Amino acid sequence: MYPEPLVTPMKQELVSAGFEECLTSESVDKAVAQQGTVLVVVNSVCGCAAGAARPGVKASLQNAKKPGHLHTVFAGFDIESTMQARKHFAPYPPSSPAIALFKDGQLVHFVERHNIEGRTAQMIADHLKMVYDEFC
Repeated sequence: MYPEPLVTPMKQELVSAGFEECLTSESVDKAVAQQGTVLVVVNSVCGCAAGAARPGVKASLQNAKKPGHLHTVFAGFDIESTMQARKHFAPYPPSSPAIALFKDGQLVHFVERHNIEGRTAQMIADHLKMVYDEFC
């Protein structure tokens, strides 16, 4: 498990953008089950989370259509909630960072780490905006 002083600023980056942390299995289940669209970001300490995922997700929210609910878990720190979130991502294997979009409780789009690595924050944002335009 990562030390809290290391993780806190990385968590705050999404929380300050309007994301609600899911810290328990129950909070994940409740978040995913909401009606409408729910974005769940698996946050991480890795470079691709810092350089592409977090900034890309935040930039993607500057769109006419966007998810109605924003939630996050932190891999390697929020162990219980991350494990529970990954159950909802099936059939995709564990990935961090990762970005999942649910609509009315169903997973409709998933961005795995290998779709984040090597891409810029703007590429991630543009991709997510297209996803929002389709599903939100």
